[in-house]
Amino acid sequence: MSYALGIDLGTSSIKVAIVDGEKCVARASAPASEVPIISVHPGWAEQSPDSWWQHVCEAVLALPAAQRSQVESIGITYQMHGLVLLDSNAEPLRPAIIWCDSRAVEIGEHAFTRLGMEYCSRHTLNSPGNFTASKLAWVRENEPSIYAQTKWAMLPGDYLVMKMTEEASTTRTGLSEMAAWDFMSNSIASPVLDELGLNRSLIPPESGCFESTGTLTARAASELGLRLGTRVTYRAGDQPNNAFALGVMHPGEVAANAGTSGVVYAVSDEATCDESFRVNSFLHVNHISDLKRIGKLMCLNGCGAMVRWMRDLLFGSDAGYEQFDACASRGKSGEVLVYPFGNGAERILRNENVGASFNGVDFARHGREDLCRGALEGVSFAMAYGLSLCDLRPTEIKAGHANLFKNPLFTQTFADLCACPVTLCEADGAIGAAFGALNLVPAPTVLERIEPNLNPELESTFSRWVSGLGR
Repeated sequence: MSYALGIDLGTSSIKVAIVDGEKCVARASAPASEVPIISVHPGWAEQSPDSWWQHVCEAVLALPAAQRSQVESIGITYQMHGLVLLDSNAEPLRPAIIWCDSRAVEIGEHAFTRLGMEYCSRHTLNSPGNFTASKLAWVRENEPSIYAQTKWAMLPGDYLVMKMTEEASTTRTGLSEMAAWDFMSNSIASPVLDELGLNRSLIPPESGCFESTGTLTARAASELGLRLGTRVTYRAGDQPNNAFALGVMHPGEVAANAGTSGVVYAVSDEATCDESFRVNSFLHVNHISDLKRIGKLMCLNGCGAMVRWMRDLLFGSDAGYEQFDACASRGKSGEVLVYPFGNGAERILRNENVGASFNGVDFARHGREDLCRGALEGVSFAMAYGLSLCDLRPTEIKAGHANLFKNPLFTQTFADLCACPVTLCEADGAIGAAFGALNLVPAPTVLERIEPNLNPELESTFSRWVSGLGR
């Protein structure tokens, strides 16, 4: 029996799991509190790569030694679109610029203007926007001494692989999430790098998601409590991996996730794009040149981030989310309209950073129950609005029974707005990554199927919410 370890480098925590090829046999996470996001200027969002590794080691060492000793392979999933810069000694040169950081929007927009709609819509399927390549260009323009010292520009998952194997590598899927992949030529998009003034040598060699990329060094094995030579055999960004964990692999299948960000992710066999670039396209984990599998991704930055912010303000950071959920269930529906756009530039709003807002608050009528209810509904509305941009008519949306999808009010509201059943499964990113390390497609256990209700009052509230967007 083969054992595999999955590591999920999330925004708020590190989660790990061991599977035996059929089921999960051990799980852990770190740290006990949520990983902070450093924001020293408006629109900035950074985290420490060194702290990621520290928490990975803590989480893995928290797993039972008996299971750890049998691990033969490792799979990694990670927060997408981040930028980690390493020097010639493979040490971080600065904090990682993470996915919700907005500083590079203008650089990406200027590059898009010069590259042109025709090139981007046919070759990269994305505008450079606020993706990793644009963030690297920001460093080149604003921190030239850091750029000059850079040996490798990496995604967060690439950094973990470097820490484990001391080998620099990335994936083709990763390059597509950097907005640096040419879908027509199946190669790196050199015109994007040239337009942004980036050195091609900074980008590590690429491979497929399921290709072995090295083995644990003696140092990494010691720090992780794993066997020397354990293979790293799978790597994917969190949203392609979330879909993989749910068994979403074929055209027409749709996955959703409601963690720090909210995502709807649909698999297609067409290398086409949304010409407004409010919905993005990336290589799915099972894409090969002869069999296209493209992930169409709608992302809402302020999903769980909105709920966490309100929980901390209203109940304190030590409160459980159950307290927030119970409060929201007592609130009045449709009275306080919440726009949860307070976590950086939103792609569904054309990369604008508009901030969050509360509309319709009446001091005589509304208390924290109504604010919490409005927040949950606002996140549901924003995800449903984003889904409407995808030109999808799904017959089923699969989601892991985790984060906001553990909240019945949120899940039912989302199903009603999408007019589509939501199938909740026992799946998460770390388990998916572990199955990926074994090159096995998970078959997650279905826990519940939420059927949509016809809800005219909710539809009316949603229409008012969309009108309030002013777009």
